[in-house]
Amino acid sequence: MTREWVAIGTVIMLLGSNLFGLVYSMLVLKTKFFDSFVIQEKPYQKSIFSKRMPLFLFNFILLLSVSGVGAYFLYDLMEISWTSWWIIALQVLFAFIIDDFWFYFYHKWLHENKFMLKHVHSIHHRATKPFPLEYLYVHPLEWMMGMIGVVVAFAVILIFMPINLYAFWIFGLLRNLHEIHIHSDIEMPFFSKIPLLSKTKHHDDHHAYLKGNYASTFVWMDRIFKTNFYK
Repeated sequence: MTREWVAIGTVIMLLGSNLFGLVYSMLVLKTKFFDSFVIQEKPYQKSIFSKRMPLFLFNFILLLSVSGVGAYFLYDLMEISWTSWWIIALQVLFAFIIDDFWFYFYHKWLHENKFMLKHVHSIHHRATKPFPLEYLYVHPLEWMMGMIGVVVAFAVILIFMPINLYAFWIFGLLRNLHEIHIHSDIEMPFFSKIPLLSKTKHHDDHHAYLKGNYASTFVWMDRIFKTNFYK
């Protein structure tokens, strides 16, 4: 596989996951399909989708560009072939743990720093009852700083072994899908049974009350630092 196809594959992965997010958003906003799983009973603001889309599209185009170019230049540091499944799983898990560690403290800081909360993070919190694609309705600086944990995780992996392309893609896909889902206001029974995984209600309550529940993928950081509220 050439470096061009690695970049194209990364872009396709993001396009696919966000196409899922678009369909998911339409089902949440325009149908009653998920009504029995809705967390907040209050209705969405009128024309909320069209109001959110300009910033989402700007961030999405920026995300595609940064990710595609990044994958292109990472090519020489990657293992392109499928290797042992346990190595791929280990890299994915490690990336999630480091990313979650960074995101917790970064997210908490966004709330405690008055300037960042007022001028940056407050944009994302216009969504008191979020819908799936609002995961990327943020100030561009916010999501780019939020990616520092991912960069650090794969940089550490590089100290010991090449980054496996499939671990890179699997991590990106799962992270994106999880972010889309926890912004859906939909609590699905299956996901509620996965231990330590951050559920939709965990993040939904954060949007509703603007405090606590700072973790992203897992809830263990909130439990350790006693910021796991609204059970």
